[in-house]
Amino acid sequence: MNYWLFKTEPSECSIDDFARAPTTPIVWEGVRNYQARNFLRDGVVVGDQVLIYHSSCKDIGVAGIAEVVRAAYADPSQFDPRSPYYDAKSSPQQPRWVAVDLRFVNKLPRLITLDKIKSSAKMAELPVAQKGSRLSVMPVTIQQWRDLLALQ
Repeated sequence: MNYWLFKTEPSECSIDDFARAPTTPIVWEGVRNYQARNFLRDGVVVGDQVLIYHSSCKDIGVAGIAEVVRAAYADPSQFDPRSPYYDAKSSPQQPRWVAVDLRFVNKLPRLITLDKIKSSAKMAELPVAQKGSRLSVMPVTIQQWRDLLALQ
């Protein structure tokens, strides 16, 4: 099993969206960064645990945990001209982008804020704690996972 941190804007997909339908998988789509895509395509597998990190909002930080229930497949939003994630250069025969399905595990009792993450010496190597890190999908070691959840 692998561990990951996925960034999301809560206005698009929050931990509360997962909690409202705990047994229904949510499609994790719209990733349009090649490094993040490669993590989704080549690293994320069924059973992996994912920290859901809220970004681009008032309260930034880790809000909960989800589990991968379907590994990488062609992101359907890339083919929909009405989608903000549409990619005219992508085709069903040669898709450029992938999605994975996630299912709710739990909402944390308290948000683990970015400030709290950055103030922890144990989190210094975590990409989200580093200045300029904008990657939406990033691996987390088991030790980082444990240390991060201990910040609650």
